[in-house]
Amino acid sequence: MGRVLFINPGSEGHINPTLGVVRELIRQGEEVVYVAVEQFRERIESTGARMITINEGKFIEAFLAGGRSPWGRVGGLLRTADIVIPAVLEQTQGEHFDYIIHDSMFGCGRLLAQILDLPAICSCTSFAMQESSFDRMQEQLALRAEAEVNERARQQFQQLVSELEATYNVRVGSAYEVAYNPAPLTLVYTSKSFQPDGESFDESFKFVGPTIDLPATREFDFTNVDTEHLIYISLGTVFNQAIQFYKLCLAAFAETNYTVILSAGRQTRIEELGDIPANVIVRSYVPQLELLQHAKLFITHGGMNSVSEGLTYGVPLIVIPQSADQPVVAQQVAKLGAGIQLKQEGLTAQNLREAAEQVLADASIQKACEQIGESFRAAGGYRRAVEEIFAYKSRSGM
Repeated sequence: MGRVLFINPGSEGHINPTLGVVRELIRQGEEVVYVAVEQFRERIESTGARMITINEGKFIEAFLAGGRSPWGRVGGLLRTADIVIPAVLEQTQGEHFDYIIHDSMFGCGRLLAQILDLPAICSCTSFAMQESSFDRMQEQLALRAEAEVNERARQQFQQLVSELEATYNVRVGSAYEVAYNPAPLTLVYTSKSFQPDGESFDESFKFVGPTIDLPATREFDFTNVDTEHLIYISLGTVFNQAIQFYKLCLAAFAETNYTVILSAGRQTRIEELGDIPANVIVRSYVPQLELLQHAKLFITHGGMNSVSEGLTYGVPLIVIPQSADQPVVAQQVAKLGAGIQLKQEGLTAQNLREAAEQVLADASIQKACEQIGESFRAAGGYRRAVEEIFAYKSRSGM
């Protein structure tokens, strides 16, 4: 039996893909200590892992302190080191671990692997990125940023590097290494065919597909729901405070033959939406995996988890990206013919309804979704991820 330290203080989109992996590791005899923020305690402990926490408020404050420029964002990731590293070292003092699995972005995983002298595995919950692509992206973003602000953030980044290397006796490395925490093994939760330029990645990247872990019980009553014409709408769990967009959706599909289920988020006051059409069901939360097994169209923000779940069940997509990596995900969906991308700015109810009708009528979109879903299933999911972890352990002499 091995002991693994799992570092992942990121958001829901970073946590959820790992839960099936953790559960399978434990089923096969591994002991997992999982580092995250308090709000994920219940779902992490339900896997059988022991959880330790970091201070979420201080973590977010440190991350946002870098600002929004390209160098500022990378610097923000590095600023979290003084929140994560002391908390982890204090709460695991005297414990032995055989290896570490760390998130590709959050948690300064590479630094902790160095400090604890542990073999490392990277958990990548979005598209993987190589250093050359990252450098090009940084250059392109820099052209859109205020030059003086970005340069100041670059200098601050270099100062942070010097301070952290002196404090923790580690090698911080490049901006790419800070942003993507590369490791000898990187688990990527998509298929190689859905990953942009998937064939360009070497064998250290294992494309294991979405690690979807279905709930044991049913939570949604479909008794009076016409699932033959079901449209599901959700903007995810983070960028979902969008009253005007939700009103636009109600207007788009009112008095149509479609049944619409809208997940508005727990922070949305549903009464602010006004009158709800008879063919629309609005909830603060719905069990998304259940809905996607019945939906004929998924209107989504383009989060990697949501898109992966939709395509796993062969559901055509309309992607309306909000932030983060969502524009890149939306572009890949459109490129592979699995749906279309719309911009929220300037979108009208008529535009949205016509787009929905276009997607639903296009057999080629349905076929592309089914093909991508098959590539996800063939990739192996959480069982394949654990196989790759054990193979890495064997190669490393653990």
